[in-house]
Amino acid sequence: MNPIERTLRAVDSVQQRRRAVGLVVGVVKKYGDDRGGLLAALITYYGFVALIPLLLLLSTALGFVLNGHPGAQQAVLDSALADFPIIGDQLRQNVHSLQGSGLALVIGVLGLLYGALGIAQVLQHAMAEIWNVPGVQRPGYWPRLGRSLLLFAVLTAGLVLTTAAGALVGSTLAGTPARVGGLVVSAVLNAALCLACFRVLTPKEIPTRALWPGCVLAGPLFTVLQAFGSLLVTHELRHAGQVYGFFATVIGLLSWIYLTAQITVCAAETNTVLFHRLWPRSLLQPPLTEADEEVLSAVARQEERRPEQRVDVSFSEPDGSLEPNGPPEPGGAAQDRDRSDRS
Repeated sequence: MNPIERTLRAVDSVQQRRRAVGLVVGVVKKYGDDRGGLLAALITYYGFVALIPLLLLLSTALGFVLNGHPGAQQAVLDSALADFPIIGDQLRQNVHSLQGSGLALVIGVLGLLYGALGIAQVLQHAMAEIWNVPGVQRPGYWPRLGRSLLLFAVLTAGLVLTTAAGALVGSTLAGTPARVGGLVVSAVLNAALCLACFRVLTPKEIPTRALWPGCVLAGPLFTVLQAFGSLLVTHELRHAGQVYGFFATVIGLLSWIYLTAQITVCAAETNTVLFHRLWPRSLLQPPLTEADEEVLSAVARQEERRPEQRVDVSFSEPDGSLEPNGPPEPGGAAQDRDRSDRS
C-alpha cells in the first residue's frame, strides 16, 4: 500500500466512525449513485421552460388588470413575486408600462401548461429515482397527471399563504424586526410547503415521516436563496450584463433555478439516506460496507421494467465466491424471469 492510499484509507476509516461526517459522505455518495446532477439539470430545463411562459402570462395578465391602477401596481411590487431574482427586477422596471395582449395570453397559457406538466413529471421521476423505486412499481401516466395537478394546487396555495404571511408581518412590525420576522416566517412556510410537495411527488410506499428531515434543511435554504438570490445574481452578472445584455439575464435565471433544483435533490437524498440508514459508505473499495451493498443493490433492482423480470444482485466474497445480497423478492415462477447477477 503506497503512502497516498494509506492516508486515504486512514481518512476513510475515520469518517466511517463519525456519525455526522459519515452521514454527509453517505448523502454525497447517494447523490452520485443516483446521478443527482442530471436530475437537477432536467428539473432546471423544464423549470426554465415553464418560467418563461409564466413571465409572459404574468405580464399580460397584469397588463389587463393594472392598467391605470397605480395602487394595484404597488401591491404587486410589495408581494412575494417581487422577491424572486430576475422576476422582481423586471416587474419593478416594467410594471408601469405593462400592456395586455390576447395573443400573448394564449401563447403564455399553452407554454405554461407544457412546461408546468413537464417539470411536475420530471420531479416525480426524480423522486422515484432517488428512492430507487423499481420501474415496474412506478405509477402510469394518468396517476402522474393527477399528482401534477395536485402539485400545482399545493404550490398555488403556498404562494398565497406566503404572500399573506409576509403582508401580515410587514403590517405588524417595522424596520429590522419586520425583515427578520419575515425571513423566519418564510423559512417555516417554505419547509412546510416543501414537505407538502414531497408528499405529492414521492411514491406512496414511502411514509410521510421519512420526508420531513430534508424539508427542515431545505426550507431555510430556499429562503436564503430567495432573499439573497437577486443580490448574488446582480453581483455575478454586473459586468456580463453590459456585454451580453438579455442573455446575461437568462444565465442568471438558469443559475437560480439550478440552485433550487440542487437543494430539492439534496433534500430528497438526505431523506433517503436517513430513512434507510445508508451510511457509513466507503470512500475506497474494496471492501464495501453494508450501506454500499444496499445502495448498489437498490440501484440495480430499480431497472426492473416488467413483472416477469427479476434482477438478482451478488457481491464477491474475499474467497471469490458469490453471495446474493438479500433474500429473493416474491413474484412469478423463477423460470419465467430474467436473472442478472452482478458481481
